[in-house]
Amino acid sequence: MNKQSFIKGTIILLAAGIINRLLGFIPRIALPRIIGPEGVGIYQLGYPFFIVLVTIITGGIPLAIAKMVAEAEGAGNSDYAKRILRTSLTLTVTLGSIFMLLSLLLAPWVTSVILPDQRVYQTFVSMTPMMIIIAVSAVYRGYFQGKQNMVPSAASSIIETIVRIVCMLWFAHLLMPKGLAYGAAGAMLGTAVGELIGMFVLLWQYSRNERSKPGTMKTPETSNQQLTIRPEETNPSMHRSILKRLMGIAVPVTGGKMVGSISYLMESIITARSLAIAGIATSVATAQYGALQGMVIPLLLLPGAITMSLAVALVPSLSEAAARKDLVMIHKRMNQALRLAFVTGAPFAVIMYILAEPLCLLLYNNTEIGSMLKIMAPFALFLYVQAPLQAALQALDRPGRALINTLIGALIKMSLILYLSSNPAFGIKGAVIAIIVNSIAVTLLHGYSVSRLIGFRFKMMDFIKTAAVMLIMGAGVLFGYQHFPFMTIPWLQFLSAAGAGVILYVIVVFMAKLVTLRDLIRVPIIGKWFNR
Repeated sequence: MNKQSFIKGTIILLAAGIINRLLGFIPRIALPRIIGPEGVGIYQLGYPFFIVLVTIITGGIPLAIAKMVAEAEGAGNSDYAKRILRTSLTLTVTLGSIFMLLSLLLAPWVTSVILPDQRVYQTFVSMTPMMIIIAVSAVYRGYFQGKQNMVPSAASSIIETIVRIVCMLWFAHLLMPKGLAYGAAGAMLGTAVGELIGMFVLLWQYSRNERSKPGTMKTPETSNQQLTIRPEETNPSMHRSILKRLMGIAVPVTGGKMVGSISYLMESIITARSLAIAGIATSVATAQYGALQGMVIPLLLLPGAITMSLAVALVPSLSEAAARKDLVMIHKRMNQALRLAFVTGAPFAVIMYILAEPLCLLLYNNTEIGSMLKIMAPFALFLYVQAPLQAALQALDRPGRALINTLIGALIKMSLILYLSSNPAFGIKGAVIAIIVNSIAVTLLHGYSVSRLIGFRFKMMDFIKTAAVMLIMGAGVLFGYQHFPFMTIPWLQFLSAAGAGVILYVIVVFMAKLVTLRDLIRVPIIGKWFNR
């Protein structure tokens, strides 16, 4: 099995994440043209319950597996890592089967009593098989990440996304003649097929790696490394021990994700009611909130592929360093992760701030939502560094602290939405402000927790340099947009200004030594060119 360094693993996941984010805009644009906005609404209605159930089944499992497998590999005990894999599969498949059966049995009641539209029934039933599929995929992704082999996760996610897009649009088109409910269910079936193919890719990669191993694996009894398994331990006791450790890591992480899922549900309810109190019509309020969550937020989270890649690659790397009590390496990895999050997220924030209206016009044919994007763009950097900080807390056995920080942020956000959005002077802008304050508060709390835990101090000069480079890039983008000779062709005007800004940004980043030749040498594929 090919083990990558922290930088290489991050770059591999980053490339896959960016591809998936870009591909993800295809169904956002194409699906409404097939099933219409009402059909998309039906498609989305069942998702909150699905997300909550999947969070219960798999929430913190991948991270827990990655951490435990990384520790086992660091101690030279690959056989113990396999035991972790088997125990995790048993747990998640059992939970997935139970919740799938419960969902199928309770689907009529949920869709007729809890959900506001009974037409969600077909979509709700179509999504239930994904619970087992996602449960299996989550375990294998965590296993490969613990091995610090990011290729299987990256490959499966890209293939899954491509298959999902093709199948959801095709199935929606085929079933649309039967009605909106069936068209939405067809889109959901396409999503399930994509998840299934992604799972098969992971299983194939695991089988391929196992067949390629020479000889037999080292047994726990013969290993003289730190992490050994005593001969007197029976298999049941060993599995119980693994399960106890697994749950100890996974449960707090799952709790944190549950806070996020429930927070999202409550956010939609509170926002709608607050806007109603402000005197805004229900249809207008729904459209405003839909624009915020369905158009503006996805744009802001586009660089999230970068931060999630950093977070995923950071967990096994920090866990391995923590197992060796290597504080110097922990600090080094944290500085690398935060510097990469700032440097790679900054140009996105600049473009979304300077060119907010042209960007929204090109993507959505709507310039009105540009004002919301412009307000949120400068604060997006807090979102981009939040994921690596949270991953650090989880890798260093402080998932409970991350959960508390997330919960505090959620309570602040809900309170601000209720207070500001109910004021006619703010309206939907109140929700925008609340989301910004939430991102700042949670990021600062995570940073404070990491600092207290390991005595970590972020290099402020890197932050100052990044801010200066952003200002220079912003000036370049604005000048290019106003003076380049493409004023009559909007998309060319946008691309030329953004492209020139990115080139300027890259040049200044190297001049400021935020990125060095040594960093480029570590990048897969192109690194060997720079090495020469």
